[in-house]
Amino acid sequence: MIALLQRVTRASVVVNDATVGAITAGLMVLVCAERGDTEKEADALLSKLLSYRVFSDDAGKMNRSVMDVAGGLLLVPQFTLAANTQSGTRPSFTPAATPELARALFDYFVVQAEQKHACVETGQFGADMQVSLTNDGPVTFWLQVKPAL
Repeated sequence: MIALLQRVTRASVVVNDATVGAITAGLMVLVCAERGDTEKEADALLSKLLSYRVFSDDAGKMNRSVMDVAGGLLLVPQFTLAANTQSGTRPSFTPAATPELARALFDYFVVQAEQKHACVETGQFGADMQVSLTNDGPVTFWLQVKPAL
């Protein structure tokens, strides 16, 4: 599974002119399931995401996690993160999980996040979403957990 996380001062997701998820300071995270991913990869990615130290401590060093700062967590499904862009000028989405598996893993990821973190908002799976954010820093990281072969 893949997570592209951005430290934000605010972020929101709009579908059909209605806000479906919004946070203030925290992490806006694009989440993607790849072929072969299971709940095991989802659990590992969530664990890493929640403990990843991207917020500054009193000395100005990135030593605090979203859990440490009680920040918001906006999870947005984003299958295009799995795109293979190695050849040609059109991405291939073969590495992405099927829509059914991706939805199941995203839903699982959200439920697990809600059990571990107080402020979780989401985008809408399969919808045409407009995502707005103010990246703080900017700070952006790519996290990936690959299935064991």
